Amino acid sequence: MASCSSRGVALVTGYHGFTGGYLARRLEGAGYRVVGLVRRRPEVSEASGASVASGASAPVVVADLGSLEQSVEAVAQAEPEVVVHLAGVSFVDHANAADFHKANVLGTQNLLEALALLKRPPRAVLLASSANVYGNAPQEVLDETVPPQPANDYAASKLAMEGLARTWMDRLPITLVRPFNYTGVGQSLAFVLPKLVDHFRRGAPEIALGNTEVWRDFSDVRTVAEAYQRLADKAPAGEVVNICSGSGHSLAQVLGMLAEIAGYAITVKTDPALVRKSEVRRLVGSPEKLRRLIGPLPSIPLFETLRWMFEARS
Repeated sequence: MASCSSRGVALVTGYHGFTGGYLARRLEGAGYRVVGLVRRRPEVSEASGASVASGASAPVVVADLGSLEQSVEAVAQAEPEVVVHLAGVSFVDHANAADFHKANVLGTQNLLEALALLKRPPRAVLLASSANVYGNAPQEVLDETVPPQPANDYAASKLAMEGLARTWMDRLPITLVRPFNYTGVGQSLAFVLPKLVDHFRRGAPEIALGNTEVWRDFSDVRTVAEAYQRLADKAPAGEVVNICSGSGHSLAQVLGMLAEIAGYAITVKTDPALVRKSEVRRLVGSPEKLRRLIGPLPSIPLFETLRWMFEARS
């Protein structure tokens, strides 16, 4: 599956997830031939919605990254010039904690081992960690020097993945990226912003939520995809990089934006079952290092992202 493109093959794991299709479009626009790595070939479903929503369609190789043998075979078939590893369990409230470590740690281990076995290793390997590794840090704005203190199993698995990745940095050009929250058309309704948009789009009179005074740094998925593409081009091996806007919004503010977009205010009912025991109250990042590495990114205000989601066809 070697590429005749001047920039070679870009292998995107987790291609059928939310971000994969958007990233594929950015990489194709930059001259790469994109190959998606997927666990199975799904029929049209919510799992493949991101690729449909983003208009991306790339050839795929099928492999379960939980299997080293399948990982080696898939990577050898793709012969990638760059790799962006998005595959894993990304929903913080996923019920089975063991799945986090199996997907986010073991899957990454097998991928890196497979890449290291290539006769011609890739020139850039981006591994998607998470800003959740910072936990409830006391700093108002988090940069890459803030010590991680994960507050949930998801974050713990991502920090373990980062530690694992460091043991491969002498053999592979690895960049660790820590995306803060981001959203857009095609994201699962299991996540809070798509859930809110869906309720307003349907004209629902009320919604059950947990704590609405949590603050997050929300980016648009299209901006995140561009950041990944530029980092793949730059290939800053050995670096840890936040992917964020530097601006924080509370869920209460998001509800106000959606009320303006939809033309009505929804009634919020607090559901104690939706309040996390180890809630991270504020997660806002510093994008300064990212800007130094790749330059400024287009700024899409959260209001415009929400309007895009609200107006999108379901």
